[in-house]
Amino acid sequence: MAQKEKLQCLKDFHKDTLKPSPGKSPGTRPEDEAEGKAPQREKWASKLDFVLSVAGGFIGLGNVWRFPYLCYKNGGGATTWAYAAVAETVPLRSLSSSGIGYASFVIVSLLNVYYIVILAWGLYYLLQCFQPELPWAKCKQPWNTDTCVEDTVRKNKTLWLAVNTTNFTSPVTEFWERNVLSISTGIDDIGPLKWDLALCLLAVWVICFFCIWKGVKSTGKVVYITATFPFVMLTVLLVRGVTLPGAYEGIKFYLYPDLSRLKDPEVWIDAGTQIFFSYAICLGAMTSLGSYNKYKYNCYRNCLLLGVLNSGTSFVSGFAIFSVLGFMAQEQGVDIADVAESGPGLAFIAYPKAVSMMPLPTLWAILFFIMLLLLGLDSQFVEVEGQITSIVDLFPSVLRKGYRREMFIAVVCSISYLLGLAMVTKGGMYVFQLFDYYAASGVCLLWVAFFECIAVAWVYGVDNFYDAIEDMIGYRPNPWMKWSWTIITPVLCMGCFVFSLVKYKPLTYNKVYEYPDWSIGLGWCLALSSMICIPMVMVIKILQSEGPLIERIKAVAAPAKSGVSSRPKEYSLKGSELTQPLDPNGNNGLLKPTHTIVETTM
Repeated sequence: MAQKEKLQCLKDFHKDTLKPSPGKSPGTRPEDEAEGKAPQREKWASKLDFVLSVAGGFIGLGNVWRFPYLCYKNGGGATTWAYAAVAETVPLRSLSSSGIGYASFVIVSLLNVYYIVILAWGLYYLLQCFQPELPWAKCKQPWNTDTCVEDTVRKNKTLWLAVNTTNFTSPVTEFWERNVLSISTGIDDIGPLKWDLALCLLAVWVICFFCIWKGVKSTGKVVYITATFPFVMLTVLLVRGVTLPGAYEGIKFYLYPDLSRLKDPEVWIDAGTQIFFSYAICLGAMTSLGSYNKYKYNCYRNCLLLGVLNSGTSFVSGFAIFSVLGFMAQEQGVDIADVAESGPGLAFIAYPKAVSMMPLPTLWAILFFIMLLLLGLDSQFVEVEGQITSIVDLFPSVLRKGYRREMFIAVVCSISYLLGLAMVTKGGMYVFQLFDYYAASGVCLLWVAFFECIAVAWVYGVDNFYDAIEDMIGYRPNPWMKWSWTIITPVLCMGCFVFSLVKYKPLTYNKVYEYPDWSIGLGWCLALSSMICIPMVMVIKILQSEGPLIERIKAVAAPAKSGVSSRPKEYSLKGSELTQPLDPNGNNGLLKPTHTIVETTM
């Protein structure tokens, strides 16, 4: 009789968990508030909501401008092949472990401050498209200098020879640097706020807030547009790109590797860091999204499928971008290696220049920047959702009641916006690059990834991890994954980490401006703010343990005992049994949610 009552209680629990009360935050139940309990977590309304949210989270601006730029920087196909090789050896998308969580939280918090600035630039460009003529297509604008030379002049050899071309600049470059950025002389000269960009930044933060303010229920619906429409636009731009004259040369440059570049460690470091950047690994956002799934969700299958989708999107984006670069090279009569700019300039200089040369330039510019905005927007609000979830889960009894979650999201967005204002000043680009180079750099991500592998594969135990996955999905993953988690990936991460430090070069802007020493020091403080979390928590755990120092270290680093369940706190049914999850070290206690290491994400 007692067993039947337990089963009925469990059914009632699952039935009521997702019934939010009117006027309450998602997941809040009246009985929880009445009894003073922490409100229950909400769940995804459907599997498709989760899949699209994850796809939108890691398929973003990095696929459109960062991956093609790295290919361009490292001689075309060399990075493409290195990326493919590294992607096969880093199956970190299905791992996650307590200092690692804090490190990921710091990284994603810093990332959310500066990543959205790219969307502000994109929105500004989009608004500028609604003019009779694209403002970056011609010289003689208020912001242009006497050295501005239009691309039509370069194409006309007679006019080109008649012009003093020693220090010429293109109208699209001057629009970017002198109108959009109004860039100052350096980070020491931060300059006044650019109110047009500040308003654009405010607009994208407001959009981001309303995309996530009701939790995964609102996020799951928004991504039906933000995650699918960019694929339509990318397909349209791809078809248009490959039909342009000169596209073949651009694609050839993209696919055919300079084999000598494969000997350069920098190519492999760039490929490795791009994997982490594009898959949103070690940021905690995928863990947060996965935590809203049901326990039996097949994370392993979707991890593989969405991984292929992400890398495939980067690969296809390369065709779209390099076909346009080939067209630009033919139109300007220059080599492909000299036609593009670095970093964000690939999106805000190279492509705007390309569309100004096409028929119906305004149409193609509008389509491109809409795609850019949607790609960045869903990545941004997914990362912010991960940041919010991390804090809400630490204080559920406080932040899940009433409208407190919504108010907390508004506070986080407001603080992030105020911090981001430093990047929309006249010296804002220097601040932006400082954050991009240090705060969420490959060094930070590689550091976190290495310890994530050690924590899961060696401390928790790879066999325990396999048992947990089997309990969730009904079968064990390919044995190759075990070798990758225990040996291949940790060695690869540490190798790239060491190479990154050995090959480290101080930050510069446009390969000309050198950052002052104080700003380099500030950048390393940003990097260490996340990296220090892992050893700091280790030390705290050791100090909190009892016994001699050696015994404390052994106790903290001891692998978890095998043969235990990793099921979440809420009981799970298996057949007719009601199974209670245990602490992995056999302490006869419930397994805390923070100890559950199966990241049910992609």
